[in-house]
Amino acid sequence: MPPQDTTDIRDKIVLSIKEKGPTIPVFIAKEIGSSILFTSAFLSELLSEKRLKMSHMRIGSSPLYFIEGQEPMLENFSHHLKSKEKEAFTILKEKKFMKDIEQEPAIRVALREIKDFAVPFKRGEDLFFRFFTVPETEFVIEEKPLALPIKPITLPVEEVKEKIEFPVIIEEIKEKKKVREEKEKKKPKAKTKITRKRGSSTAKHDEKFLEKVKEFLSKNSIEIVNIEGLKKDELLLRIKVNGNEQLLVAYKKKKISENEIIKTAKKASEMNLRYSILSMGELPKKISGLIKALQNINDIKKVE
Repeated sequence: MPPQDTTDIRDKIVLSIKEKGPTIPVFIAKEIGSSILFTSAFLSELLSEKRLKMSHMRIGSSPLYFIEGQEPMLENFSHHLKSKEKEAFTILKEKKFMKDIEQEPAIRVALREIKDFAVPFKRGEDLFFRFFTVPETEFVIEEKPLALPIKPITLPVEEVKEKIEFPVIIEEIKEKKKVREEKEKKKPKAKTKITRKRGSSTAKHDEKFLEKVKEFLSKNSIEIVNIEGLKKDELLLRIKVNGNEQLLVAYKKKKISENEIIKTAKKASEMNLRYSILSMGELPKKISGLIKALQNINDIKKVE
C-alpha cells in the first residue's frame, strides 16, 4: 500500500476517535473498512507517534484508544470494571482522595489495578490515591487543632463575716453517703473484658500474602477475575485458566487438613465451579496418597 494511503488511513482513524471519543479496535476496523490485523498495526504506529493514547482497562480483551484530553470520557466505560475494582472506583470517586494504608487489602490491590482512574501520589512517607479528574492541588491533609493553654481565672471571693453552721443538713448527707457505700459494697464487681484490636501488622501480613499469591498466578499466566474472600490464613479467588473460571483457595500455612479440602470442595460446589488449592508447603503424604488413589477410581459400592 503506498505511503500516502497509509497516512490517509491513520488520519481517518484519528479524526474518527476525535469525533466519537474513546473506542476499541473492532469499531475502528469497521470505520476504516479494514481487518483487525491491519487496524492494530495502524494503532500501534499512532501510539508510537503519540497521536493516540491507550487505556489500562480492558473491554473484554481490548484496550480503549483515545486522544489526549479525552481521559474524562473513560469514566463512561467504568461499568466494565471487575467487582472489587468497581467498588474501589466508586469509593474513590466519592471521597476524591484515599490514603493507601487505611484501606482493606482487597481495595488496596484494586486501586493499583484501576490506573486510568486512580492516580497515586505521595505526601512525606504516605501514599495516597486521587480520582483522575480531581487535581492534586485540592488535596488537604486534615490536621487536628492544637489545644491552647487555658489561663486560670480568679474570681474575687467575698470575706464571710459570720460563720454559719448547718448541723442537721451535714448529718443527713453523712447518713446518705454511708448507706450508698454499703450498697456499693454489696454489688458484685463486673469483670473487665479486654478486647484486643487487630493491629496494622496483621493487615500488612495479609497484603504480603495476597501479593505473593498474585505474583505466583501472574507467573503461571492465570488471571484473577475477582477476590471472593480474605481471612487471616485463607484467600478465596475466582480465577480464569485457559478461558475457564475456577475457584482458588490459598492457605497461608505449610500443612492443610482433610477438613479444609472438604470445605473447599463444598464451596466450589455451591459456586458451580471446579477448584484448585494453594498452600505454603507440601501436602501431607496421607492426603497426597489419597488424592492419587481417587484419581482413577471408578466406583465404591456397599455390599447388601
